[in-house]
Amino acid sequence: MRRFTKKHTEGPLLIGSGPFRLCNIDSFLGGNLETFKYIFQRVFIALIVVSGATFLLSLLIQLLPGDPAVMAVPNAMPDRVALMRKDMGLDRGTLGFFWKWYTDMWHGNFGNQYSNNDTISVTVLLKRALPTTLLIILYVQIVALVVSIPLGLISAYREGSRFDRYLQTTLFALSSIPSFALALILVLICAVRFDWFPVLGYVSPTENFGEHLKGMVLPVLSLAVGITASYTRLLRTDVIATLKDDYIMMANSKGISKSRVLWRHVLRASSTTLLTSAALNMGGLVGGTIITEILFNLPGLGYQIAFAIASRQVISLMSFIAVTAAFYVFFNTMVDVIANIVDPRTRERRV
Repeated sequence: MRRFTKKHTEGPLLIGSGPFRLCNIDSFLGGNLETFKYIFQRVFIALIVVSGATFLLSLLIQLLPGDPAVMAVPNAMPDRVALMRKDMGLDRGTLGFFWKWYTDMWHGNFGNQYSNNDTISVTVLLKRALPTTLLIILYVQIVALVVSIPLGLISAYREGSRFDRYLQTTLFALSSIPSFALALILVLICAVRFDWFPVLGYVSPTENFGEHLKGMVLPVLSLAVGITASYTRLLRTDVIATLKDDYIMMANSKGISKSRVLWRHVLRASSTTLLTSAALNMGGLVGGTIITEILFNLPGLGYQIAFAIASRQVISLMSFIAVTAAFYVFFNTMVDVIANIVDPRTRERRV
């Protein structure tokens, strides 16, 4: 057998051999360790942010005048009030109240919502509300991307034309309208004046998909218009820069069709900023749907937050806001992690 001598063992250890030799194992492990370290840091920061936000909320709740247990069910008997206080953790002091809710949350128990005749698990309410909110976000992103991509490409390709100027003016005007104001305008025109779409009520996609989509048109449009304007402007800026690159000019000089150059080469090279913005908006939309869900009476997270505030359900409010904050931080963290994996230079920027 061939013996390993100093000559064979010196130097960096490689993965594989011959044509299957992949890379230096030291650099491979080192690079991945840096990535894992960065991911761990981002996840740790995300946990600190969510925990800190909920802790501050618990402090604010306890600074409000009145007993949260009494405010939740004003007509409750003293015995039930005492049980609710114990269930909430109000009998444990300021830190004990937060710590009980916080530890229960990590065990999947988000507390209870109280009424005169019943007690409902907040976990059950979350399971009902989350799908609605996530569906709204999904529809908004689909509409915004489907509309903004062709508009951004055409506007950039026809930079300075009358179409481009009119489009930029229109997009600026639309992006200046708040989503709740646009929702009211759409309701007055499309529902009250012409009766094209329903205003209130929610139909599950499993019950009647057609009616479900019909009921989603107005809330989705009210959120998607401003985002579409933002996406279009972002893509237009990147496409204008990409069109001036040498390889694009060479493709045009070789006689490749304009549509193929735009859709196959320019769009691919210009979509990074758009996709990053779309991913970041996923988190923002979780909070952005609150007013829309209230206006259109959609049983999502926003509707549940409004109900918890109106009925003084402090445990429900903390749980719903914690989930909303967690989704927002999660999507932002995912963008950072993916950007770090694709481009390790982002570690130095700490975006």
